[in-house]
Amino acid sequence: MASTDFGRTVRRWRDRVAPEAAGLPAGGHRRAAGLRREELALLAGISVDYVTRLEQGRATNPSEQVVEALGRALRLSAAEREHLFHVAGLVPPGQGTVPAYITPSVHRMLDRLTGTPVAVFDAAWTQLLANPLYTALMGERHGLERNGAWRAFLGSGDRVRYTAQSRRAMETAVVADLRTTAGRFPDDQQLRRLVAELRTNSERFAELWDAGALGRHEAASKTIDHPQVGSLTLDCDVLSVAGSDLRIMIYTAEPGTQDNERLELLAVLGTQTLVG
Repeated sequence: MASTDFGRTVRRWRDRVAPEAAGLPAGGHRRAAGLRREELALLAGISVDYVTRLEQGRATNPSEQVVEALGRALRLSAAEREHLFHVAGLVPPGQGTVPAYITPSVHRMLDRLTGTPVAVFDAAWTQLLANPLYTALMGERHGLERNGAWRAFLGSGDRVRYTAQSRRAMETAVVADLRTTAGRFPDDQQLRRLVAELRTNSERFAELWDAGALGRHEAASKTIDHPQVGSLTLDCDVLSVAGSDLRIMIYTAEPGTQDNERLELLAVLGTQTLVG
């Protein structure tokens, strides 16, 4: 019964989210009143098949991470998010875990920055949400690749081009951030597993962690090697959301430059990919 209630709830709330409100193209013939299953799956970072099975009650016991991701994609209020956890048979994450809730105001901000690559991260540098242009710029990220710390030390690669100095600074800042977050949320099991995996499998991470590395993220220019439009050098700023632990990463280009032209081209190519 719980799985059926969960599926019905997801379907009902999917129908009320307009695609343009989620930063997706609204063109073409649409049978769904709101988001298509494919679009919800894209926004939540899970497979279409899994969304289908959840809605039909054939998949039971969704994980806390899946429920959280669906809540973000469906733009739920705090009360609705809590209800979604309950119908999934789960207890909403408490104060001892890294917050992953994105407020409606942050959603609206991303809606208005359609021409700017923007992504939202939690305090452990897990990507919670990204607008289509950010995804077009940096590529799709799934599973552990959504966490910046894991990607920096154990990932297969990144489109950002680093010098030896900038990589050291990035790694130091990431480790310092993760140490601070682990101290604030000592009961977060997922965070503890992440730190343990990084210490076990990355000598560099273990070295910085054990040394108590100190650093912070600074506004900087970053060069991104994109497979379609070539290299772009963009300004990268990380903003904090007052009253929360969310970080917003924004990439911008100076007007009138070749980098800005390539970013505008990428916005068109990214839209065409989503429509296709």
